[in-house]
Amino acid sequence: MDKNINLENAVKTILKEIGEDLNREGLIDTPKRVSKSLREILNGYNENIEEIMSKKFKLHNHSKDIVKINSIEFFSLCEHHLLPFFGHVNIEYIPKEEILGLSKFGRLVNAFSKRLQVQEKLTKQIGETIVKYLNCDYVKVHIKASHMCMTMRGISKTSSYTETEFVYKK
Repeated sequence: MDKNINLENAVKTILKEIGEDLNREGLIDTPKRVSKSLREILNGYNENIEEIMSKKFKLHNHSKDIVKINSIEFFSLCEHHLLPFFGHVNIEYIPKEEILGLSKFGRLVNAFSKRLQVQEKLTKQIGETIVKYLNCDYVKVHIKASHMCMTMRGISKTSSYTETEFVYKK
């Protein structure tokens, strides 16, 4: 059976279980739309990290200057509640012999954030990948995010955010 059909059927089951009428005008194509949305939101599983990180440039004048890439926006789904969390990623690193094209940092963030995630793991995955592929002596990844599981349910704290950091020093 087609994976899209399986996902659409799962959405139909959820809608039935919460008491919705699947034949109601606003819901007729909802299972198809949700299936398509989830495939787009979670397309990070299809990204090739090695390919993203392979687009490097030689650094001819090696220095100990820190490169900072700030406010990389991201959206993800919490693996605990399947609710969104979103925010910004700030990355710092001291290049050694090679640098990564700046747009590749955004692609790396997307590759890991467009999966079922927890913020702590997301932060670590980004940081460890930069260390591995750029062989840096210093990498810092800082993420500040709002979690809908804290806003829409449970304690309903609408202005809270969570910060996580990965720091690597050789």
